[in-house]
Amino acid sequence: MSRIGKMPIQVPDGVKIEMKGNRVAVSGKRGSLEQTFHPDMQIALEDGVLTVSRPTDSRQHRSLHGLTRALLNNMVTGVSEGFTRRLVVEGVGYRAEMSGNNLVLYVGYSHPVQFEPVDQLSFEVLDRGKTIIVTGADKELVGEISARIRKIRPPEPYKGKGIRYEDEHVRRKAGKAGKV
Repeated sequence: MSRIGKMPIQVPDGVKIEMKGNRVAVSGKRGSLEQTFHPDMQIALEDGVLTVSRPTDSRQHRSLHGLTRALLNNMVTGVSEGFTRRLVVEGVGYRAEMSGNNLVLYVGYSHPVQFEPVDQLSFEVLDRGKTIIVTGADKELVGEISARIRKIRPPEPYKGKGIRYEDEHVRRKAGKAGKV
């Protein structure tokens, strides 16, 4: 039995769930999300608790069971609390700033790099341009946009300059053999 799949999902107050066949729409104070799930998975909503069950113990149904529950939980958490990803900009002269809704990065190129937010996402810049916060309801979208921002200038191993996740550890290299 799937340990993740059989766990019930508590639906907080203010979150509205609409199910139509295998399509689930979740809406709350942070926005609304909609997703289509595999038709074999049975999703039930009773007394503010979402449960997912599977028809058989086949390999495919076991793998879909936990996945479906995790995706539903992320949707409920996203519309009620939201997801946040923090990025750190390191390097002399490297900084980020907001220009309207756009994120502008100065990371060592001959030109500033502009990054436009996707709908349902917002950017925030703290610590005089050294910390970027990406916030949104969709966990997958927050992670994808954070990865795209990091890809603009990934951290390099010699001085550690670049854009990295806040909890990311960059392995440093020594550099030239004679240098200490």
